[in-house]
Amino acid sequence: MSVTVKNVFEKAPVEMRNVLANALVEMGANDSRIIAMDADTLGSSGLKPFKKAYPDRYIDCGIQEANMVGVAAGMSATGKVPFIHSFGPFVSRRVYDQVFLSCCYAKLNVKLIGSDPGVTAAYNGGTHMPFEDMGILRVIPEITLVEPSDPVQLASILPQIADNYGTTYIRLMRKNPISVYEEGSTFDIGKAALLRPGKDVTIIASGIMVSEALKAAADLAACGIDARVIDSFTWKPLDEACVAACAAETGAIVTCENHNVKGGLGSAVAEVVCKTTPVPMEFVGIQDVFGEVGTEAWLREHFNFNAATIAAAAKKAISRK
Repeated sequence: MSVTVKNVFEKAPVEMRNVLANALVEMGANDSRIIAMDADTLGSSGLKPFKKAYPDRYIDCGIQEANMVGVAAGMSATGKVPFIHSFGPFVSRRVYDQVFLSCCYAKLNVKLIGSDPGVTAAYNGGTHMPFEDMGILRVIPEITLVEPSDPVQLASILPQIADNYGTTYIRLMRKNPISVYEEGSTFDIGKAALLRPGKDVTIIASGIMVSEALKAAADLAACGIDARVIDSFTWKPLDEACVAACAAETGAIVTCENHNVKGGLGSAVAEVVCKTTPVPMEFVGIQDVFGEVGTEAWLREHFNFNAATIAAAAKKAISRK
């Protein structure tokens, strides 16, 4: 793993779904086992380039996500590597039993892509705004859960996901996130990335919260607080060694997630902290409420997804040492 963080955080010039499609096209050229499946979301998923390149390896299953998961499991049983896409709630809570039994229990090799997690669902509102997808899937044995922060990180981990046998859920913003990493940065699934050293408190974030965590750390530095920042893009298997070391070395932890704090990244981190080095923790994320309709910018402010909230949580955690 080799990580370089950008000095200025701006919107990425490329959409995440375009990175996904280009990576699948490239991997598909070298591996005929890779197929792509959609639930009548070809335009939304960005997978048109894959369909154009490999029309016989693209399947539109229609708006029947549970059936799509079953078809993907069958494809995997014949040796294929299916990547299936729909919006986050529809490849998590709507298809939970199929993912549990047909994919994970059967020990098959299915890659689930749930797009527009949390507040990135914006105008699609509460019905399409998964704050619980990672939480409900996290309790399934042997599943891998990842949430890439930007196009560079996504491009680095997709070939690993294709190569690693097993069921994986990719929590993916479709459009342009804030660009966090310099080109050439590489990541290893299951290993958290240290983005900023620090000794007073650790901020553990993923997805759209990573850039906010870095901004918060810069603001804290101006107050004389030395905050460590970790990108825990793999929620399962969590990098428990990293979490335990952060707890021991900084003595306070703040988690930041575009997800319900109950059952999410904060809960996973707390499980490790409790059994290794108990320290004060604060949880920035959705405070056990449903989603709403609005622009992503409005929703971020409404749910306090900002550097100021993270910095305040860090100060509170430090005060509880």
